Amino acid sequence: MVLGTDRRILTLAMARMADALGNSFLIIVLPLYIASGEISLQGIVGTELAGFVLREETLIGLVLSLFGFLNSFGQPITGRLSDRTGRRRVFVLAGLAVFGVGSAAYPFLTSYWGVLLARALQGIGAALTIPATVALVNDYAASDAERGGNFGVFNTFRLLGFGFGPIIAGIVITGGISGQDVVEYALPGVLAAFGESLSGFAAAFGVAVAGAVVSFVLVLLYVTDPPASEAAASKSLSVAIRDPDGRGLDSVFVLGVGTFLMAVTIALFATLEAPIREHLNESTVMFGTQFAAAVIGNILLQVPVGRASDRYGRKRFIVLGFVLLVPSVLAQGYVSTPLAMLAARLFQGVSVAFVFAPGLALAGDLAKDRGSGTTLSVLTMAFGLGVAVGPLASGVLYNLGGLAAPFVFGAALAVVALVLTYAQVEETFEGTASKSGVPQD
Repeated sequence: MVLGTDRRILTLAMARMADALGNSFLIIVLPLYIASGEISLQGIVGTELAGFVLREETLIGLVLSLFGFLNSFGQPITGRLSDRTGRRRVFVLAGLAVFGVGSAAYPFLTSYWGVLLARALQGIGAALTIPATVALVNDYAASDAERGGNFGVFNTFRLLGFGFGPIIAGIVITGGISGQDVVEYALPGVLAAFGESLSGFAAAFGVAVAGAVVSFVLVLLYVTDPPASEAAASKSLSVAIRDPDGRGLDSVFVLGVGTFLMAVTIALFATLEAPIREHLNESTVMFGTQFAAAVIGNILLQVPVGRASDRYGRKRFIVLGFVLLVPSVLAQGYVSTPLAMLAARLFQGVSVAFVFAPGLALAGDLAKDRGSGTTLSVLTMAFGLGVAVGPLASGVLYNLGGLAAPFVFGAALAVVALVLTYAQVEETFEGTASKSGVPQD
């Protein structure tokens, strides 16, 4: 899968895998932690705000969304700064440190507002880390014909951490595959001086901290700033909405919109843990497995689709991905068994794989004249913003229309993304198959 891949790409990929595992832990852990009674919601639940009564699901959605909002809106700034300074590595290290501090704070918090603050720190950390990391992957590509494959490898490792994190989180919190209740772990040896036991929640937060530490060490030891990132400081660092040739919307902007809409559909699921588990009569571990299935489906195809986009071009794969996304999201609102939900989530992951690596590669093709950090931050910001809006929209739509409403909404967004991509995105790379005389169609 990774034969012929630059060692620096593999190092960044492994660092992001460890970091993503820690972050995905929290997507499963935080809703349970807030609902467990460990965090006080007194005076907040039941409060009426602009005619809308706040419920627990909405508050959970706000916590999950805050990370994405700060992450997303910070990324254009940090991406552009990393282009201006030509120093990616320092942004990655600073972001991992801030994220680790936020993760370490959770076991000591008792108020909802404290949880919001810790999640905000993590969002700021991610804003520092993500654009610089993705720009490094783009800078390390020796040619356009390697870009899709490099992003495929990078995304595969990152998604391995993000995909298996929820499954491991369920096991850590409940102490086993079939566990339902939060367990207590006896502390051995000298650690017993800090207390007789450690809750499953605290253990899960510890894993998130460990992920940030491992990532920090890998980047510190093995990643350097390439000359390409230093050269980017002299380029015109701007993001256009209209195509400079006057043919419609700019391709990077449209990819950003499509990535945002796709990310919203991915993030609708997490907020609805309690109602989905009740509807399907399933365990925490099964829900975590369903959450991970979308990521696993994505993982399986990241490298082959990325490399295929190097051979046959980018746009056709992105369009196909949005075609597949529509039914996979809609089905999640109507399935009636855990296995059917698992299949729908897996199918959604497959559809996302067709969009993700080719989309980053297409933007990377255009970044040569715009600056990698600035250009690619449009897509990473859009994804983070979608992940932020998704949980919040899901909680509100569930309150208004029941379990099916969020997924009907998500399917409609996927249709919009499909139409925009087909009509407005220009192909940037014909592919090596075309150049070698092999017809693309």
